[in-house]
Amino acid sequence: MEKKYVLITGASSGFGLLTTIELAKRGFSVIATMRNEEKKEKVIELCKQFQVEKQITCLQLDVTCKKSLQHLSEHLNQFPKIDILINNAGFAFGGFCEEVSLQEYKEQFETNFFGVIAVTQAVLPFMRKQKQGKIINLSSISGKIGFPGLSPYVASKHALEGWSECLRLEVKPFGIDVALIEPGSFATNIWSSGKRIAKKANNTNSPYDLYMKAIEDQLEKGKEEMGDPKEVASLIANICEQDRLKALRYPIGKGVKLAFYLKKWFPWTKWEQLFYKKLLHKKV
Repeated sequence: MEKKYVLITGASSGFGLLTTIELAKRGFSVIATMRNEEKKEKVIELCKQFQVEKQITCLQLDVTCKKSLQHLSEHLNQFPKIDILINNAGFAFGGFCEEVSLQEYKEQFETNFFGVIAVTQAVLPFMRKQKQGKIINLSSISGKIGFPGLSPYVASKHALEGWSECLRLEVKPFGIDVALIEPGSFATNIWSSGKRIAKKANNTNSPYDLYMKAIEDQLEKGKEEMGDPKEVASLIANICEQDRLKALRYPIGKGVKLAFYLKKWFPWTKWEQLFYKKLLHKKV
């Protein structure tokens, strides 16, 4: 089999790190990019455990930095081709709409949305010239379903979903496929070190304080049911091995498909009733 080259962002932790290792184990040549270059050694050490370190090339990349993106374009010329792009870099920003500043919303979108666009634009000329390629964007259940206290993250993923639909329709005639991965709750660090909270939301005098505590309690209770992130890495690797992608969306995780079904077919009032009953254990 001809060696395939994969570029992945956010490769130093979570889904990105696991996917990097899984792809290397399957024979792909992985260009693993990360914002913090100090984490490079950790990635290499983990790859050595599986004897796949020769399959990995680590590059520094901040998807929000113009200079860093320019360096990426220069580095890409060193590789014979780019078969697959996995846009994985991202983080979660929490807080209630009234208390999240416009600047905080912009910070969320700079990474989760505009960063994806910037990296994709850097890679697309290579794929068009090759007349083939795959672009895999890491979305979330939050890309289809809203949740209180997470509007910056939810909005960024909703935007990513719509943009990915447009992108797929634009590049398919060039032999390029686009896919969205839509995980539910998985045990990654996006809900610990990867989550940021709006400054005002940390105020105990906030009118939303009790509401936020109810949400945090629900998230804590759900930790035991979180899926193994290796399942997502395996799904992504399976998609990378396919010749052409028939589907655009790939939901994964306990209850995700059911949640999508209920959201699509239930009247909004009924959806709200189910939501508040589960979250606040009362009618609103």
